[in-house]
Amino acid sequence: MDTILNGIGQILRPGASGGAGGKAAGADVETEEMVSHAGEASSFLKALGHEGRLMILCHLAGGEKSVTELERLLNARQASVSQQLARLRLEGLVSYRREGKTIYYSLASGKARQTIELLYQMFCARPEGTETSN
Repeated sequence: MDTILNGIGQILRPGASGGAGGKAAGADVETEEMVSHAGEASSFLKALGHEGRLMILCHLAGGEKSVTELERLLNARQASVSQQLARLRLEGLVSYRREGKTIYYSLASGKARQTIELLYQMFCARPEGTETSN
């Protein structure tokens, strides 16, 4: 368990050496940084933790989509899709552009793209040699 926590600490503390024996004041600064990074990571994961937002990000991983396209793909109402897009914008995970009356969204964050790709590999990709069951 300590090894796992140490590994997570290394992820949350960019540039940390992983060696033991730092100064106490340095440890306080590292702890503060770790808390800050943990808060950032938690907020990121909360944004991904909603099925609707996750589905939006999955669709956007395939390329830019209009709000209308997302409504159709998600079989959801415009108000619901717009609410989820607003949260994703707030977190910096998507960006948008306006063309006339149409708003197009795309992934804005490399972290979002990497995470969606990882989630796809973990949950969606079929192992080689397997067939779909119809």
